[in-house]
Amino acid sequence: YGRLMGKRCDAEFFLEEVARDGTHGCDYLLTADMEMEPVPGYKIANWESGYGDFHLSPDFSTMRLASWLSRTALILCDVQADGDHALVAQAPRSILRRQLAAAQELGFDVMAASELEYYIFENSYRAAMEKNFQDLKPAGWYLEDYHTFQGSRVEKLNAAARRHLRLSEVPVETTKGEWGLGQHELNVRYAEALAMADRHVILKQCVREIADQLDPPMSVTFMAKFAEDRAGSSCHIHMSLWKDGKNAFAGTESFGPVRGSSTFGSFLAGWQAHAPEMMALYAPTVNSYKRYQPGSWAPTRLAWSQDNRTAGFRVVGRDQSLRVECRIPGADVNPYLAYAAAIASGLDGVRRGLVPEPNFSGDVYQADELPEVPMSLGEATDLFAGSAFVREVLGADVVDHYTHFFREELRAHHAAVSDWERRRYFERI
Repeated sequence: YGRLMGKRCDAEFFLEEVARDGTHGCDYLLTADMEMEPVPGYKIANWESGYGDFHLSPDFSTMRLASWLSRTALILCDVQADGDHALVAQAPRSILRRQLAAAQELGFDVMAASELEYYIFENSYRAAMEKNFQDLKPAGWYLEDYHTFQGSRVEKLNAAARRHLRLSEVPVETTKGEWGLGQHELNVRYAEALAMADRHVILKQCVREIADQLDPPMSVTFMAKFAEDRAGSSCHIHMSLWKDGKNAFAGTESFGPVRGSSTFGSFLAGWQAHAPEMMALYAPTVNSYKRYQPGSWAPTRLAWSQDNRTAGFRVVGRDQSLRVECRIPGADVNPYLAYAAAIASGLDGVRRGLVPEPNFSGDVYQADELPEVPMSLGEATDLFAGSAFVREVLGADVVDHYTHFFREELRAHHAAVSDWERRRYFERI
């Protein structure tokens, strides 16, 4: 689910033991559902194997002050097998590491950035839960896209997030109002892809915890689609390949209105070509697909276009700032998995020398000739599970693990009785 899980260690114990030897966690953590219930059917952890431990190895490059918490440091770990300490292939950080190693083999570093959107509510998390997440009070009462006045009303949250993230080595660019009531976006500086994925999950943890600490408390949600009559929340992913400290996308070849290198064109072509079969890693929940509505700022069709927010792939910048923005993922995305999917897809394009389709000019929403993005988790899961390419680049164990994960999410949703069903059928059927 892309959420941080872990332990809180006494500082002296960490320095004396964990820093040297690592620590452990129950292996069910890679198989539990949202409610932390153990789910049968996984190969990596199950009742038959006794739900043993895996090893957690601290990555000291991630160690930082968690400024929003009192006298607290934060460090992320890699998940390893308890015996030989090999990386657990199904762990999200391991999946991204594998694709970054593939990029390195081709001589590339991968730079990335996430643009995360979220809704802010004046209800605390507990109050929201007690109201069954109904009739919540948004922090704004009109569409506040770029509105600095309305944005000032939530500076107690957003300003604190900007400040504490910077003090926690997550450099922030901006916050701004978005196209929803109480909806905002927080952008951090781009970085090497693994470091950026780490920044992404720390950002979410920080914003949620700051909201909870306020007096009175507030709440935020990173759901892709909080309500059918509200704008969805996105996570636009920006990505480029670099070599020897320079942007490998920069070049003089013509791609319609864009000038770039053959590497740029091939990476873009591969990323777009494999989007349908990687869709489940960009849109991992049932709720993710409620976001894909015409005219909603979320893409519904596959095309690339220069600086065009109706396209799934928007090309922005020039020369050393040239990059591809993928507008498909929602704010519910696991960044390690989405980045891995993007890199694997783009590198396949580079290896095969793919040429991108022509730049699309106009309103992609109205272009019925263009293919749609997969419109349900079921459709996306079938494409993911049946793709020989995905199995080749991610590994069969990884594909089988996440296929089971997605199908369990679908099963849970299918079994649930919704408010919509009660409103529709209670009296009139």
